[in-house]
Amino acid sequence: MNKDILTAKKILTDNNYTCVLYSDGVEHHSTLRGVKPLIDFLESDCDFNGFCAADKVVGAGAAHLYVLLHVKAVWAGLMSKDAVDILQSNGVDTFYDKAVPYIINRSGDSACPIETAVKGITDSKKALIVIKQTLEKLIKQA
Repeated sequence: MNKDILTAKKILTDNNYTCVLYSDGVEHHSTLRGVKPLIDFLESDCDFNGFCAADKVVGAGAAHLYVLLHVKAVWAGLMSKDAVDILQSNGVDTFYDKAVPYIINRSGDSACPIETAVKGITDSKKALIVIKQTLEKLIKQA
């Protein structure tokens, strides 16, 4: 692992953030859960090309969003197999403490709805559309 990914991981764990983007002394972080912080980063005016990311949990949806952010590396405490495949097939260095078949939802009784929604999608731009549609449905159901 390079210095920036190690720094991002340390910032994440030391501050109990949910995700951190870091490059050469520049840090962006969030305490929001799920894919929301990554969508916020995508919609910001910041250029994250070449940043390293550290995240508590990375499923397939988050992996697609990291690809769109053009990060060079992602570390996660927990990463789904599909996320590993998406990141690696897009040239993103991938590190994790534990890989799992899929991410479990917050209730702990089935797969994460975002992970399920993007299953089989290989185009990250298409995945973003599906992720936003799925989030809208989840908000309406809440």
